[in-house]
Amino acid sequence: MAKINENYLNLKGSYLFSEIAQRVAHFKNNNPDANIIRLGIGDVTQPLCPAIIEAMHTAVDEMSSQESFAGYGPEQGYRFLIEKIIKYQFEPYGIHLDESEIFVSDGSKCDSANIQEIFDKDLVVSLMSPVYPVYSDTNIMAGRSGKPNNNNQYQNFVYLESTAENGFNPPTPSGKVDLIYLCFPNNPTGTTLTKKQLKVWVDYAKENKSIILFDAAYEAFIQEPDVPHSIYEIEGAENVAIEFRSFSKTAGFTGLRCAYTVVPKSLMGYKSNGEPYSLNALWNRRQCTKFNGASYISQKAAEAVFSDEGRMQIENNISYYMDNAKIIREGLISQGIECYGGINAPYVWIKTPKNMSSWDFFSLMLEQVHVVGTPGVGFGFSGEGYYRLTAFSDRSQTEKVVQRFANLAL
Repeated sequence: MAKINENYLNLKGSYLFSEIAQRVAHFKNNNPDANIIRLGIGDVTQPLCPAIIEAMHTAVDEMSSQESFAGYGPEQGYRFLIEKIIKYQFEPYGIHLDESEIFVSDGSKCDSANIQEIFDKDLVVSLMSPVYPVYSDTNIMAGRSGKPNNNNQYQNFVYLESTAENGFNPPTPSGKVDLIYLCFPNNPTGTTLTKKQLKVWVDYAKENKSIILFDAAYEAFIQEPDVPHSIYEIEGAENVAIEFRSFSKTAGFTGLRCAYTVVPKSLMGYKSNGEPYSLNALWNRRQCTKFNGASYISQKAAEAVFSDEGRMQIENNISYYMDNAKIIREGLISQGIECYGGINAPYVWIKTPKNMSSWDFFSLMLEQVHVVGTPGVGFGFSGEGYYRLTAFSDRSQTEKVVQRFANLAL
């Protein structure tokens, strides 16, 4: 008898964005003429920049010749890309990494989902709420969560409530936890931490021998000087943190797929007898066993992100999206709507008017003004009463969304 992994049965009925897609499809089926604007899923709309396209064409041509053909590459990523990552992403902030500490992949969603495999099943997991669903769902699948209660809180998780009252910077756990998931700039709230605030988390991890799993997928959108681009800007973080980075939102690779994870060699987990063991070695073993590496073509495209032309073109795209965020944020605030984020991140986190539930406001927006955002409660119980909009649409659509908000009958 082939028994199933019953931990999957503890998951919610469907993944958040699948549920949104189903509701929108149902509405569209009943209202085929509705002009729906989608600012829900954080997918980019600007095309790949010319420097990237040129690099991809060159890489494709190389694949057509026996002399330059590339088959299986290193599971950890090609050296030509890793060198550029270190030079342009970390050295400007005084961070010195070894090439063996960078692992190139096909997406930070995959990496942040798979990283839990190298840790013991019985570890205590700490999650911010609201939270990117992948962090929680993969630990539920692994059996670390226990059962959910009526509010979809799981008995074995330690939740860190991120609210307007604490500036979306929750206090560190009152007790000891083993794994801490942090995402800054934050998805979904769009908020950030200063270096001083992030140091509090690093100090906690040092004291408790915890590991911070730090999602920095949106660091390229940071505009303010005191917001750290990497957790490794904090002294000692290399001993307590793994960092995830992505080209998806930064360079428009949502359909191309390329990312990387940093696992410092000084970072240790512990065997059951208390003996330290290299997490870098464990992750390398996991990747070599389960992953054949990101494609040569996508890695050559990622390398072009760091060329002079590529960096200039990427900065233009980031400015475009951040201008969209400003339009949303300032436009809604002028209408009396309470907003957060949108300054150092491409997300605007909206307090639903008149204390409406997240899903009720989602339905109101869809039915009245044909706008799709993301209900905050889909990111966890602390997201109830909030609604997320992304800045990844084109300019005209973004401006129309702000105009349509003014037409809401509340």
